[in-house]
Amino acid sequence: MRILLTGASSLLGAGVVRSLHARGDEVVVLQRRASPVAAELGLGEFLADLTDAESARSAAVGAEAVIHLAARVGVVGRAAHFHGTNVVGTQTMLTAALAGGARRFVFISSPSVAHSGRALAGAGAGPADPAHAKGHYSRTKATAEVAVLAADAPGFATIAIRPHLIWGPGDTQLVGRIVERARAGRLALVGGGRALVDTTSIDNAVEAVVAAVDRAEVGHGQAFVVSNGEPRTVAELFERICHAGGQPPPQHSVPRAVAWLGGGVAEGVWRIAGRTDDPPMTRFLAVQLATAHWFDQRHTRQVLQWQPRVTLDEGFARLAQHGPGFDVVS
Repeated sequence: MRILLTGASSLLGAGVVRSLHARGDEVVVLQRRASPVAAELGLGEFLADLTDAESARSAAVGAEAVIHLAARVGVVGRAAHFHGTNVVGTQTMLTAALAGGARRFVFISSPSVAHSGRALAGAGAGPADPAHAKGHYSRTKATAEVAVLAADAPGFATIAIRPHLIWGPGDTQLVGRIVERARAGRLALVGGGRALVDTTSIDNAVEAVVAAVDRAEVGHGQAFVVSNGEPRTVAELFERICHAGGQPPPQHSVPRAVAWLGGGVAEGVWRIAGRTDDPPMTRFLAVQLATAHWFDQRHTRQVLQWQPRVTLDEGFARLAQHGPGFDVVS
């Protein structure tokens, strides 16, 4: 089938593009900057902002399915910028998908859209909650997810996939930041690193998104959390990622309350300075590192007919194959 994907430059987006292309789908991509994977595979490419309605309509013509993965991420920046990309951009893609005749719309969301800061142990997806989600990113993604699922209708199946903490070789987010901070001697645990959390190997995340395309008409109107289903303590995850990167694991821990207060101070300093990079700690990150969040995957696996193929042990072995000091910058 012909499939339009936004955000092909990301680790997940590039993986999904390769998987779809390998099985014979015709893939076209849309993002602001040229995508290496599009050039590599000779794909049709539209270079435009997500809010460019004309470009979005052109890209969506003839697409049977749209995978909307592109988003503004991070913890710093103006609320209006997050709203423009994540809310207005999503609505633009929904409108374009309908105008182009698409029958399936897969929205890549985040478990944070339904996370108010309380511990989640064996939780289901739960409804997106813009009013209580933490931070500009989570709130705007929650608003966008609500709009996507509300657009579900006969002949136009919408579905939301929430991969949790994707990691793997080439990851510049979770893996890259942990290794970079460990190398600089600035990596510490919060609350002893005792919180149990789910993560998702990149291979499994890719296959779940592809499954969502194929099963959108079965799971339409619903959101599904995707993870390996192998919760581990934050301390173990940090240790194994550091080992794969040839760096020492964190030796120090900060109490949650101290990390939360320090994150608030850092956010204020970054805001006043007008910095666009992420501070070393934020209030949201402090809560995430000290709070359990792992999920019941039974409904996800049943509806999507998907199972994680790569275990955590296998995923860490692949990560370690890059050797000490592996390059995590794409």
